[in-house]
Amino acid sequence: MTDAPQDAVRDAVPDEVSDEATERVGSDADAPDAPDAPDASEGQDAAEDAAGPADGPVFEAADRRGRIVADAEGVRLSYDEEACEFRWDELAAVESAKGRFGKRFTVTVHTPDRRWYPIDLLAPDRGRVAAWEAELDAVLDAYFDDEAP
Repeated sequence: MTDAPQDAVRDAVPDEVSDEATERVGSDADAPDAPDAPDASEGQDAAEDAAGPADGPVFEAADRRGRIVADAEGVRLSYDEEACEFRWDELAAVESAKGRFGKRFTVTVHTPDRRWYPIDLLAPDRGRVAAWEAELDAVLDAYFDDEAP
């Protein structure tokens, strides 16, 4: 590769601007208590608040084509390029079923308007299907309110 494009950019910037920018960067680095410097812990707290509570149960299962995620926000299903997301208050029921002779795990999300959205996943082994079912039950117990208002 040649450095021609970078040289053209360097030649277009006047030397006075480059020197001023270097002086400002050096003076900011020397001042440890700069008032407008963001605190690293504040940024981390804001990121955690945006992500939601991390201490509740989370269910996540995926195979090569599909993915199910259930957490405090709701249930998200994706299969190939299709995806849908449901908040807990938008759900009438969530049911799961494991295949009798295999590694198939099916989750069906039902909405109050009598629509349902099934997704089938293929587990790596039969034991993983049982683990997925237990993990999903824990999330449903924690977040899904199945009592009618």
